[in-house]
Amino acid sequence: MAITKETKIVKTEIVGDYKAIQIAEDIIYKEDGVETNKIRHRRVLHPCLVSKNTDTGVLTTIWKDTSNETQEIKDIINTVWTDEIKTSWETLLKDRLK
Repeated sequence: MAITKETKIVKTEIVGDYKAIQIAEDIIYKEDGVETNKIRHRRVLHPCLVSKNTDTGVLTTIWKDTSNETQEIKDIINTVWTDEIKTSWETLLKDRLK
């Protein structure tokens, strides 16, 4: 009895001025090649996060690590997250934390 797990990207969307990437994935479980369960997982990617140190007020930018993404998602990221988009998103987040 072999149990396998497969993840398939079923939908991607580019949303908004800052090019958020919405991803819908199906996680498919099979036993001896027969599908036994499927779970829909959704997630959203942004170029970065910004955190604020509550003691010092210093803002730190944490850039999204995309190294574990599929090539399909990396290609989308490389196309839509231009330097201008990344800078604009970072500026928006920093302005909200000031």
